[in-house]
Amino acid sequence: MNDLDRVAASLRRLPPSCGPVRLVAVDGHAGSGKSTLAARLAAALDDAPVLHLDDLATHEELFEWTGRLLEEVIGPLSRGETALYHPYDWVLRRFGAPRPLAPAPVVLVEGVGAGRRAVRPHLARLMWLERGPEASWARGRHRDGPGLAGFWDGWTVAETRHFSVDPSRPFADTLVRERDEGYEWLPGPAVTASPDQIITHRDGSPAAN
Repeated sequence: MNDLDRVAASLRRLPPSCGPVRLVAVDGHAGSGKSTLAARLAAALDDAPVLHLDDLATHEELFEWTGRLLEEVIGPLSRGETALYHPYDWVLRRFGAPRPLAPAPVVLVEGVGAGRRAVRPHLARLMWLERGPEASWARGRHRDGPGLAGFWDGWTVAETRHFSVDPSRPFADTLVRERDEGYEWLPGPAVTASPDQIITHRDGSPAAN
């Protein structure tokens, strides 16, 4: 069993946090590697659903998506119902047709601010990608190219403002460091070690669960 499989097993053992769902947030700075981690975790969880917060944000409301998340996703999942949310089209600048999100045993929510104050009561676990803002933003700018330089200039200001008033990292259960191969999993600042806490010193080492 590899490290991601161990983490997936630990997530499955958590008590449900949102109706029958174990809602797991993957948070961190833009460009830190959240989407990649969420995709790898989803695969280890037998293709668990992943909600990308980019689908709820808009050009005008980079962080004002809380209402949509609570009403369109968390509300239905908490009742054991399939959620229907309207993903935002960043090219056409409008919301699209509804997309279903099933109340699977584990559902991942990935994006900057996934561990924000309004969402934390519904989470089974909050993971934080341990990469600093400048390094993350440089990575994201390189990925997106010069055509989106203007967007990134505005984004970094908005992200800094968001985390200054509603930080996620201090409340993380697990800190995740990307390595050349795999990840390092460490206890977050808000928790102490427990039978369900993910703790590894380096990728491939035994997990503490």
